[in-house]
Amino acid sequence: MKFYIASSLKNRELVRYVARRLENKGHVLTYDWTKNERVENYEDLKAIGEAEIKGVKEADFVVMLMPGGVGSHVELGIALGLGKRVYLYTQDHDIYDITNTCTFYYVNGVHKFAGFIENFILEIDKYESKLLH
Repeated sequence: MKFYIASSLKNRELVRYVARRLENKGHVLTYDWTKNERVENYEDLKAIGEAEIKGVKEADFVVMLMPGGVGSHVELGIALGLGKRVYLYTQDHDIYDITNTCTFYYVNGVHKFAGFIENFILEIDKYESKLLH
């Protein structure tokens, strides 16, 4: 299955780790935005944004690693609007705090997970593998 990972720049290393682990399980990353350096102009911003939109569109599922930035929440919206499966990960339980969460984390199609990242990766692979058979 093809996947896209949404997150913030401060999670760059975790994004790379999760991408490698999912690729090792046979999944294909649609776009690796972690390779982008600091942008200097609006043309670069546009090109990256278009590539990210394309990456979400081409994905069978989207992984969102918290904490997410503004861009990752836009990507979440695109994924939900296109009916993509979304796997939402948080190391702690912040997404379960009713006073500080997002309504879109609770809509159909969003699978939430808190805990160890390895368990999260295994859950994604297990669920996606079932869909193949």
